[in-house]
Amino acid sequence: MRAHDEMYIDGAWRPPAGRDTIAVVNPADERVIARVPAGTAEDVDAAVRAARAAFPAWSATPPAERAARLTALADALAARKDTLAETITAELGSPLPLSQMVHAGVPVLVAASYAELAARYAFEERIGNSTVLLEPVGVVGAITPWNYPLHQIVAKVAPALAAGCTVVLKPAEDTPLTAQLFAEATEAAGLPPGVFNLVTGLGPVAGQALAEHEGVDLVSFTGSTAVGKRIGAIAGAAVKRVALELGGKSANVILPGADLAKAVNVGIANVMTNSGQTCSAWTRMLVDAERYDEAVELAANAVTKYVVGERVGPLVNAAQQARVRGYIARGVEEGARLIAGGPDVPLETGFYVSPTVFADVTPDMTIAQEEIFGPVVSILRYEDVDDALRIANDTVYGLAGAVWAADDEEAVAFARRMDTGQVDINGGRFNPLAPFGGYKQSGVGRELGPHGLAEYLQTKSLQF
Repeated sequence: MRAHDEMYIDGAWRPPAGRDTIAVVNPADERVIARVPAGTAEDVDAAVRAARAAFPAWSATPPAERAARLTALADALAARKDTLAETITAELGSPLPLSQMVHAGVPVLVAASYAELAARYAFEERIGNSTVLLEPVGVVGAITPWNYPLHQIVAKVAPALAAGCTVVLKPAEDTPLTAQLFAEATEAAGLPPGVFNLVTGLGPVAGQALAEHEGVDLVSFTGSTAVGKRIGAIAGAAVKRVALELGGKSANVILPGADLAKAVNVGIANVMTNSGQTCSAWTRMLVDAERYDEAVELAANAVTKYVVGERVGPLVNAAQQARVRGYIARGVEEGARLIAGGPDVPLETGFYVSPTVFADVTPDMTIAQEEIFGPVVSILRYEDVDDALRIANDTVYGLAGAVWAADDEEAVAFARRMDTGQVDINGGRFNPLAPFGGYKQSGVGRELGPHGLAEYLQTKSLQF
């Protein structure tokens, strides 16, 4: 697997300040496939300085020209789609069809959407006797996770560039090769030097240095709530902007009268996608008492389609595998009924976990409250619609969810009462222009579409 042994700073690949490297491991076979530099605070400083130097010219570039560069970036990603998919499969373990369709395919659409948006966005408006200007925040420190490595990069970098910001990216240490391919795409797209910069490294070193750097005006982070709180505290001390997309424990609420078979099958598929390593996964399935047993049987049958090593890939690393297995064991200890899967390792090689479904889960159990981030579904019983709402809202998270009902109007009425940032109604399709982000401890701010672009803008009013 090809890898750069340098950082991408100020429009060129440059040697890192230190000699330490990070091993990139294929989670399917546990082989080291590459090594990348372990960036230091010195590398981060060089990247931020380059971004600061590039900001005045890039922020003054007309939106139409920024849109043209984003179109070129979308084209460059599309041209590398096969290589990106193969790389994501190698370093994340995602089955290749998923890598091709979702991991490599969706970011092209998102990048193109920001090209179109940048060209028509109202960066200036008239309110009364004032002209209101929407100006770029400045230098953005983007810290991205490993679970959707390219999508999360594009969801931060594309709107930042559309807004006129410059960027320093610190990708997850498990999936840095995808970030390096993205840097190559920015070169091919003709971005001016310093507009986009890449520093690979560990979170506690390079990530913290980026969050703390006085030259960074906004930190955009996706990852765990615990780390998000730390970044929020760092940013708060410096009074700098943050956008935080954090954890989730989303409810899949199946109301009486809904198409139970469809709701259960789609719900199981939702959690098994990407081996359950999706912050917005509907990991809690809520079913009324009258149809509960039928739902459990449907779920047990549905999960058999997800064969380990075929439709379900490995978890990203050994630590994540151990963590998820620990949650499954905890579920058994607390009295949940295991109807599929379990904590045993299904294959001798690779960081795999069996697709797991629990029944008789109560809202106070650990597996119903904490984010597991693996292929684990908990099925909970509710007595009436108000009870379903209470259970759905009874976590510290509020990222996503789903509602199934006999008609859309009933589902929408329930969804309006949910404390969560995004709800799919009767299997609604993913919309790359809709705002994505959470309530409560699921984060601050939104990504995607015009709301995502707004995160990277600040407001100035001129009175006449």
